[in-house]
Amino acid sequence: MTDPVIRVLSPSDAHLFDAHPDPLGARAGHRRTRFRPDWKRVALRDGTVVARGAWWGGPDDSEPVNINWFDVAEGEEEAGAELLRSAPWQVELEINLPGGWRDEPGLKAAADARFNAARAAGYEILVERFLYRWTPELGLPERPGRLRFSPEPDDAVFFDALRRVHSATLDAHALRAIEEGGLDQAAQEELDFFHWCPSPREWWQVAHTPEGDLAGIHIPAHNPSGPTIGFIGVVPEQRGHGYAYDLLAECTHLLAEQGAEFISGATDQGNFPMAANFAKAGFPVVSERINFRAPKSA
Repeated sequence: MTDPVIRVLSPSDAHLFDAHPDPLGARAGHRRTRFRPDWKRVALRDGTVVARGAWWGGPDDSEPVNINWFDVAEGEEEAGAELLRSAPWQVELEINLPGGWRDEPGLKAAADARFNAARAAGYEILVERFLYRWTPELGLPERPGRLRFSPEPDDAVFFDALRRVHSATLDAHALRAIEEGGLDQAAQEELDFFHWCPSPREWWQVAHTPEGDLAGIHIPAHNPSGPTIGFIGVVPEQRGHGYAYDLLAECTHLLAEQGAEFISGATDQGNFPMAANFAKAGFPVVSERINFRAPKSA
């Protein structure tokens, strides 16, 4: 067996990326995603594509944000690992999976091949997540009417609120940021991401109780793939009242009022309270995602 050849694609040979089976249905999940041909790489063995990866970022980014399409043929885990190892960008890897993948032998085998290749390249699982998709025919969630919502132009208010929210968080990405640089880093990463999103800053809202106390924040957003529930956060001293649902309902209404034909959402599978709120608000789980952190040497 010959060694695999890693090839960076260009517009002229971008078709090679499609010359590979798609057992996990990644193509359907990325129908709105725009990939740059030169951020796509394939591993070829004897001229056949045995692994592929697509690195992704915003239209103005000089480097990719993550890898969100990665496939490996059966028995080609080492080729997939070399595809990842040899890339000039060592960024987070996302593997999207259809619901029930653990119960279907073919799907599980395909997923395990990708996991094994990622681990061989030095990637480690960070978190498993539920992905949601709301559409208008599902109906808008009821607004409880318990909180007062208002825009807030001062980023310092959101920075402080994010620090408070993340001081007692279940979110794996926030916990990683806290581990690396404390609450300030976790809050700043959130602000940087939502300023990066191509959606109006004016959408961001704070929520107060009738007594005037800050209850939390919500950030409706558009990422490059469409409208999404960007952030839902209740400050620690206001937890226990179910306010996360109020924030989620308001966020959904605001995006719907802006003409959203669908709204995506996500939460860590271990965040049982937020998963319950998505269910209550009528957001069905449409798929799952496993996030791998980049090799520590990166």
